[in-house]
Amino acid sequence: MIRQPTLTAKETAEVKKVCRALLEILKDEKLVLDWRNKAQAKGEVRSTIEKILDEALPDAYDETIYATKCDAAYRHIYDSYGGLGESVYAATA
Repeated sequence: MIRQPTLTAKETAEVKKVCRALLEILKDEKLVLDWRNKAQAKGEVRSTIEKILDEALPDAYDETIYATKCDAAYRHIYDSYGGLGESVYAATA
């Protein structure tokens, strides 16, 4: 099991802020119709996640934790968001 970084309250708030912004960028720009069926679109989603998290995560996230978080974020987006930003959460809202 990979250890989780110890973050200050300010760092935790910043990570949450970055994740919300990342989701908005993905929904607005990358989650196109049938994106899960297109290699280029999947690559762009993955690349966007990696770029944003690399620039924004606190130093407490070493390379191993960073890679794990990028993988988890991509899997979550892939499983939860269809084309045009539609999500499994819309049904519960």
